[in-house]
Amino acid sequence: MGVDLGIKTLATFSDGTTEPNPRHLRSCLKKLKQLQRAVSRKPKGSHNRRKAAQRLGRLHRRIANRRANTLHQLTSRLAKTKAVVVIEDLNVAGMLRNHHLAQAIGDVGFYEFRRQLSYKAAWYGCRVLVASRWEPSSKICSGCGWVDEDLTLANRMFRCQNPACGLMLDRDLNAARNLATLAGSLSERQNACGEESAGLSLVAQVKLSPVKQEPDAFDASA
Repeated sequence: MGVDLGIKTLATFSDGTTEPNPRHLRSCLKKLKQLQRAVSRKPKGSHNRRKAAQRLGRLHRRIANRRANTLHQLTSRLAKTKAVVVIEDLNVAGMLRNHHLAQAIGDVGFYEFRRQLSYKAAWYGCRVLVASRWEPSSKICSGCGWVDEDLTLANRMFRCQNPACGLMLDRDLNAARNLATLAGSLSERQNACGEESAGLSLVAQVKLSPVKQEPDAFDASA
């Protein structure tokens, strides 16, 4: 299963299904601003300011819990039902430097999605493969392999210019299908290089704690 994460849609899967983005922060942004103004209007050090700050903190915690719950449900479903999941190695820190998209990107939780999926895959026997961030998954036609070098973020539809193909579909779905296609090559790279290879794009599975070892014998005189 190829999974392409995004802002408009939380996740687009290679089978054509999507996971909507609840936008937890955006839905509470108006209330957050009200509570923040209430804090700033109270005298510093006053009891009322402390209570206003507590109300603001509770709303921030509620938003974070809702976001984590959404990601937990999605990653658990993937780890339990899919044998292999292919995702992209996103440069989240670099993406957050875009001030126009930073708030929306932070609201999705790209890094948290990968972290949860990694350890849950080890629990349920799922295999997580990570494609290189330089892989042009959105620019390659999933039907014939033609590459659109001029594709920008503003273009939400992928249109193949190959006369023999002419594929036209959502760019996120196209990327998810390309990620699913990469599963074979990423798996072969793991078998050839091993998990310790610097060039391997693979999430190292979490090692479970060893079972407690009981002593082989005991001292009868004890």
